[in-house]
Amino acid sequence: MSGVGPDGQPAFAEPPESTESPESTGLPQVPKTQVIPVIAVVGPTATGKSALAIALAERLGGEIINADAMQLYRGMDIGTAKVPVSERGGIPHHQLDVLGVTEEASVAAYQQGARADRDAIIARGAVPILVGGSGLYVRAALDRLEIPPTDPNVRAALEVELAADGPEPLVARLAQADPAAASTIDPRNVRRVIRALEVIALTGRPFSATLPTRELAHPAIILGLTADLVVLDAHIERRTRQMWADGLLTEVTALLEEGLAAGKTASTAIGYQQAIAQLAGELTEDAAIDATSLATRRLVRRQRSWFGPDPRITWLPADSPDLVDRAIAVIADAGGLGAPSTRA
Repeated sequence: MSGVGPDGQPAFAEPPESTESPESTGLPQVPKTQVIPVIAVVGPTATGKSALAIALAERLGGEIINADAMQLYRGMDIGTAKVPVSERGGIPHHQLDVLGVTEEASVAAYQQGARADRDAIIARGAVPILVGGSGLYVRAALDRLEIPPTDPNVRAALEVELAADGPEPLVARLAQADPAAASTIDPRNVRRVIRALEVIALTGRPFSATLPTRELAHPAIILGLTADLVVLDAHIERRTRQMWADGLLTEVTALLEEGLAAGKTASTAIGYQQAIAQLAGELTEDAAIDATSLATRRLVRRQRSWFGPDPRITWLPADSPDLVDRAIAVIADAGGLGAPSTRA
């Protein structure tokens, strides 16, 4: 999942040599004997994670690894709030635009690719900065995570049941077989429900037993962005309307020609599912926008529930005027990259 980056530059290009000595930059430095940690920026959608990640990459000499499952897809740009190449500040980005819309995203494949990117970034002497709000993908990149087996026949049988009887019997079966998993999976996320039942059928163990533990596979410093829900909900409403104004329907129309409707994962992405329904005449534009805003607000609350209990995360207010400096200070205090930055 590497090679040529989305900006057309080699994904593993060496960072430009600095004409300044390390001491003269005023930036945190990694002792030669110290392992370079991963800096992770996580939290709910629409809190400004990408902007902070780019700013940190500029300050620390880093490269970015995406951990947003839907930003893996080529062409899904507006609806996923993917940062345009022109706004990435020349920072190499990895795990963006690596899948076609008809391909199914895989946590196992992502884990392999993200960790390979991490190791290559570190080998170049740069700092890997992981950014995203897809909780399981973040954990797959950071933590020791057992990837359960898959079986297309078992999954196909469950999908036949879904088509015949709807999601309710499957949700009820999961609640009986693995209450812990059922309590953490949104019952509307039928794909996830089916995956949990598939794992139970194949392993004879609860799906929750395969979820990641909070044990890092590589040293990491995890920053989380938080925002007042009332403020965030209003921002989501504005951002959603702006996506339509920026041409989301045109983007989706082009993706439908590439098979978006047949993509089991991509077609269910928030915003894309609603845009497809609007183009099919099933929703008005206002209804599609309202449904997207509602789904995004629900996503925010699930993300807060996912990341909130993790004691390793240092939470920072997303609207802090000195957010970047505060993040740098947290990294330095954690012993990750030497002394705090003094650069303005």
